[in-house]
Amino acid sequence: MGERKFRHIGTRAIRPDGLDKVTGRASYGADFSLPGMLHGAVLRSPHAHARIRSIDTRAAGTLSGVRAVITARDLPELSPDQMGGIEGHPVSYRDISDNCLAREKVLYHGHAVAAVAASSAEAARAALGAIRVEYEVLEPVLDMDRALEDGAPVLHGDRGSNVAAKIELDGGDLEGGYAQAEHVVEREFRTPMVHPGYIEPHACVVRVGEDGQIVIWCCTQGGFMVRQLCAIVCAIDPAKVKVIPSEIGGGFGGKTTLYLEPLAAVLARKTGRPVKMVMTREEVFRATGPASGSRIRVKVGIDGDGRITAADSDIYMEAGAYPGSPFGAAASCIFTPYRVPNFRLVAYDVVLNKPKAGAYRAPGAPTAAFAMESVLDELAERSGLDPIELRLRNAAGEGDRAPTGVKLCDLGMREVLEAARSHPHYSAPLGPHQGRGVACGYWMNAGMQSSANVTVHQDGTAVVAIGNPDIGGTRASMALIVAEELGVPYERVRSVVVDTDSIGFSDMTGGSRTTVATGHAVSIAARDIVDQLRARAARIWGVDPGEVRWEEGRALPPDGEHEPLTIDELSAQSGALGGPMLGNGSLSAQAAPAVGLHLCDVELDPETGVSKVVRYTAIQNAGKAIHPSYVEGQMQGGASQGIGWALNEEYIFDADGQMENPGFLDYRMPVASDLPMIDTVIVEVPSPYNPYGARGVGELPIVPPLAAVANALSHAAGTRFTELPLSPPRVLAAMEPRRT
Repeated sequence: MGERKFRHIGTRAIRPDGLDKVTGRASYGADFSLPGMLHGAVLRSPHAHARIRSIDTRAAGTLSGVRAVITARDLPELSPDQMGGIEGHPVSYRDISDNCLAREKVLYHGHAVAAVAASSAEAARAALGAIRVEYEVLEPVLDMDRALEDGAPVLHGDRGSNVAAKIELDGGDLEGGYAQAEHVVEREFRTPMVHPGYIEPHACVVRVGEDGQIVIWCCTQGGFMVRQLCAIVCAIDPAKVKVIPSEIGGGFGGKTTLYLEPLAAVLARKTGRPVKMVMTREEVFRATGPASGSRIRVKVGIDGDGRITAADSDIYMEAGAYPGSPFGAAASCIFTPYRVPNFRLVAYDVVLNKPKAGAYRAPGAPTAAFAMESVLDELAERSGLDPIELRLRNAAGEGDRAPTGVKLCDLGMREVLEAARSHPHYSAPLGPHQGRGVACGYWMNAGMQSSANVTVHQDGTAVVAIGNPDIGGTRASMALIVAEELGVPYERVRSVVVDTDSIGFSDMTGGSRTTVATGHAVSIAARDIVDQLRARAARIWGVDPGEVRWEEGRALPPDGEHEPLTIDELSAQSGALGGPMLGNGSLSAQAAPAVGLHLCDVELDPETGVSKVVRYTAIQNAGKAIHPSYVEGQMQGGASQGIGWALNEEYIFDADGQMENPGFLDYRMPVASDLPMIDTVIVEVPSPYNPYGARGVGELPIVPPLAAVANALSHAAGTRFTELPLSPPRVLAAMEPRRT
């Protein structure tokens, strides 16, 4: 890819939606209302595992204000063979439906069993108390070890065991590789379920017209995903479903499925009235997707030069109530940043009586990196090698193959490692009871399908329309791309997110794909406009369109006989030159994987076990930072969430499977006062698959922090930590042998 000079891409333009958001004018999921609207509420199971014997809704249906009560009987019973793909992963539509409303068994505390629509939210909640459910309580399966034991209760009898799926990858000569090793480290690591912690709860409003057309307003990461799944779960024609995404108050992968929308659709159809449903914070914690807990064993050997000779791992990921943990992604990521000539990987998808696991920012990769990067840190200690030097000697490069067999492009791994080694943070002195941790991370990112339209109005302004909800600054990056291609000021481009009837299909905002894939579609649409502008200038001048150049917002003639024509001049004559200008772009994009490295300094109070991150630096290959401020924001946000995961966050269940900390007072997420200023370094090794060299940046930043924090604290404490979170009691317990 030749070096291209940019005027707009790479600048820090003002966010187009920023003013509405800081003034409170932006409309989120729960902000929307319709005349005659009813309010919905969900009855949830008080048991983690139970068979539903009967549900009696008659008394609830007679209460004042109640308009409808539904159970799973009001949804079609889907075949277990009905499978599909969401964001590239296979899913069972029956499982999605059963997670919306339990049919035969409840599989976690908080599992939905019935829903009510009433004239007020208070009336709907009151009606829940009148629904009578008879349960046969079963033994819950609450941890990985129990789920895998012989004789453990089986959640899904048709599957035979709690292992829903297994994959195995191997290559080379594993035993021969270990025979060449001078140092070998083998450890097992455990992490708990954690929640993405988005500030906005799930919310939707659904209206069903007399013609059967369903319109859904909701906070989601993908309007087309909601359209597809809602149509399947409700057994209706997708053509009769229109989804209008609201602004989204955080998702991080947690809004890439549905929970309320089918219930609101059925209630609206039964009542003939719009229905609004909004989760409480407790419902979000109890009944929406956490990141999977994990148990991962890793063994790695290195030779006398510090080069990896062999590595193997057994990965167990908690899926929660239904299959679908990111066990495959964990296996795909764990060894990929490095050259591993001899390897074996086995990964398991394990169900247990907890909420169905969901996507959370690079799902599977953070816990995999926690295990691998901790072992590499220990190998660096044993061999006397600098931890960055060890990684440099094993860095994967262009043409290397991942364990999955995928041939890698240049990930920029060496450039990231060198940037870390030369950063002032890496050589800064440490204070008493302080430790420094280093960890790398890899994420494959996603390409997938995207569409975009670019329109030029008669005044020369442009509008870019996309179908991807804006989570991390998408509107700004799309406008920058259009401004770059058309050669117009950024302020002359308006960027909008539209509904599912107004744009071609687009996969959801997730997988770190939006700026890369949808941005590529936008560039195609903008270049379509440029071709139309060149053709119209050629028509005016009577020359061949191929002879007309487009530079800095102007058509340039092939000779000096004509004056250049600006986009304003050409668009003003659109009626005489063929009509309005609309550019279209669509593609199935290539993924643009990326790597990063984080440096973390922690300070430990050895008397209390309390630790605090005192310095943090995130370094990442962005390929090309379309909007550097948003790239830095993604890096800082992912680091913050990863620090919380490492130090404090976890789902805590009692012996009956009830979550004991379903709220921000007890679920300990970091706030600003818990964190230092997070420094960022953007490395730019272009992706060969994107016209600007851009790579996905949103998910990778949460991959290194778990290991970076744990490695730092291990050095500060003088003992190796293998289980998260590193809460003060756990730290003190691990240090006890050294204290006595």
